[in-house]
Amino acid sequence: MLYIISTPIGNLEDITLRAIRIMSKCDYILCEDTRISRRLLEKYEIKTHLISFHKFNEKKLQKKIIEDLQSKKTIGLISDAGTPLISDPGYNLVSTCLQEDIKVEAIPGPSSIIQALVLSGFETAPFQFLGFLPKKPSDLNFFIKKMLFFDGTSLVFESAKRIKKTVEKIASLDPERQIAILKELTKKFEKRIAFSAKEMAKYLNTHPIKGEIVLAVQKGKIIDDISIDECIKLLRSLHGFDLKEAIKFTAKIKDMPKKELYNKFLKDRK
Repeated sequence: MLYIISTPIGNLEDITLRAIRIMSKCDYILCEDTRISRRLLEKYEIKTHLISFHKFNEKKLQKKIIEDLQSKKTIGLISDAGTPLISDPGYNLVSTCLQEDIKVEAIPGPSSIIQALVLSGFETAPFQFLGFLPKKPSDLNFFIKKMLFFDGTSLVFESAKRIKKTVEKIASLDPERQIAILKELTKKFEKRIAFSAKEMAKYLNTHPIKGEIVLAVQKGKIIDDISIDECIKLLRSLHGFDLKEAIKFTAKIKDMPKKELYNKFLKDRK
């Protein structure tokens, strides 16, 4: 049995009784950094052996882990903080387990994404999580447009070192878009900072941000301002919709009957 176990994202008290019980009974626990995870185990007097499991060694270790699971060992998978697999190692292991009919259970618990979403002050449905923003400028532009065009709240991880540049890029595309920086979630210096993109860019000029950050971007008016043709094109290029899907979703955004929009789109293209 493989257990995917959520652990605290900052405050070590944010752990479930079930997580403690499961970690105590595992033959061993896979973790990113044994030094970080050991602090959690010591707090709750869990004696289970820790094995470092991260993006640089997961392929090397996976065969042995699968063999152990097939021999009926009980193994836990945790990350340094929060819910495993969310921008953390473990996907390939879990996927292989499911393919090999090895039972997998997830033990729910803290997630910085959900914590940031509910603290952002923005609508909670729909929302999208895009992981870490890319470093390459062209890829970054694509991701930011994907956030600005989404019909709901967008959440991303960003580093303190790069947050200012990212906010400036958002401000250049949609200066009035409301954004929130959620930092050091559940920790002593947890803070929510929210402004329009242009005001946030000014704020960051004099208030450097430190710590771990989740950036939340509120749904904006950009989808209302663009033409039907551009809306369909963006849905196809940014989200991979086929023409039929793009027209259907555009009809929803523009509050128009799908058939009417389909006829209009085809007529405009003639």
